[in-house]
Amino acid sequence: MEDIKSSFNRSQFTTVGKNSEKMESITRPNLTYWKDAWRRIKKNKVAFSGLIILIIYVVLAIFGPIISQYGYNDIDSSRMNQFISSSHWFGTDELGRDLWTRVWRGARVSLAIGFISTILNTVIGGLVGGISGYYGGTLDSVLMRIIDILYGIPYLIVAILVMVVLGTGITSLIVAMVIVGWIGTARFVRGEVLRLKEQDFIAAAKVLGVNDFTIIVKHIIPNVMGLIITNLTMAVPKAIFNEAFLSYIGLGIAPPECSWGILAKAGVKMLRIYPYQLFIPSFFICTTMLALNLLGDGLRDALDPRLRGTE
Repeated sequence: MEDIKSSFNRSQFTTVGKNSEKMESITRPNLTYWKDAWRRIKKNKVAFSGLIILIIYVVLAIFGPIISQYGYNDIDSSRMNQFISSSHWFGTDELGRDLWTRVWRGARVSLAIGFISTILNTVIGGLVGGISGYYGGTLDSVLMRIIDILYGIPYLIVAILVMVVLGTGITSLIVAMVIVGWIGTARFVRGEVLRLKEQDFIAAAKVLGVNDFTIIVKHIIPNVMGLIITNLTMAVPKAIFNEAFLSYIGLGIAPPECSWGILAKAGVKMLRIYPYQLFIPSFFICTTMLALNLLGDGLRDALDPRLRGTE
């Protein structure tokens, strides 16, 4: 021990002392709720990969048909059922139409229907559920009984009946998906609002004389928004699948307009001879639903305020 002590002397060390300014500084940057959520999404490689896939598909849906020299409904009997080539990147169908153009034209329709119907369902369900949960009483009982009745009716049966009455088309599909699609969101939001309105910060706001509108906008909505966005992301794949299913059974988009469901229906007929005509639209349906589910899982963790600051 003495030998070790003798090998060191004070000249080998520098006295640093204390730095009050550094000690009192904030070492971690100040992040808002949304910046912190974005930081955690970027760290979650699986969820971020899902987001990248969605961005790529949206960009291709916008610009894919534009960069092609063929129209989505250009029929040419001399090009029927051609395999993937430099002229036709996804091949052609039984009528000689370019599948690259039709796939991304169909992506526009499928993604638009999926996102628009889900956003409308979220807005309507959020309003109904929020009003029901916050005010309670007779209003809550009436709204919940209506929702219970609608909830007992199978979703697809209602959608099919609406499509039969209104006919095929994008508008009819969106209406069919919205009529009963908001029920799940309404019940979910109502439960969250019932929980939140019993919290101390809501009671304190009421004691201070804050009106109901301000409480809803400044206190309840921000606390529910993260869960609503997560629920929205998880609901989009279901809407896209419902559109594909309705189009597949002939109650969705009417030809010559196309969607991924229409392309899958046409591809089934050629499965034994030209399987690529089914595999290509099916691949994009599956990967889109997978990407949205992965992103939804990541958003659920990123937007959870209880996890903020734990990483």
